[in-house]
Amino acid sequence: MTISGVALLAICTLIGVFLGDLLGVALGVKANVGGVGIAMILLIAARLWLGARGLMSHGLKLGVEFWGALYIPIVVAMAAQQNVVAAAEGGPVVVIAAVGALLLCFGMVAILSRLGGTNETMDEIEARSATAREAARVAAGDPA
Repeated sequence: MTISGVALLAICTLIGVFLGDLLGVALGVKANVGGVGIAMILLIAARLWLGARGLMSHGLKLGVEFWGALYIPIVVAMAAQQNVVAAAEGGPVVVIAAVGALLLCFGMVAILSRLGGTNETMDEIEARSATAREAARVAAGDPA
């Protein structure tokens, strides 16, 4: 059934690339625009649709998860390489835009982390859980 997962991934990829090419033509760009993103959205939607209807077998689920996990890092690496080449050819405006986007992301992470309040660390959660287990054991009369 892993083959079914690969087939679903292939179908979503082909449809995504086709739609990305159409979007590129519609925008007047001689490139695939968002085909990989469309393919991943289709894969997620297909997986949710199949799961909601009880058609997602264990093998299909494993196949989709396995290939989806491999697919994303490979495509991101390919896209990153293309973006670096385009940025190098684009001149200083592209570099300024990239640095600005990076600083904006860093700033938003800082703001969101401050707005989120304090969070417990994993050590604090484990310590609280151990204390609760110990209290439940003592309350149950277990001397050990």
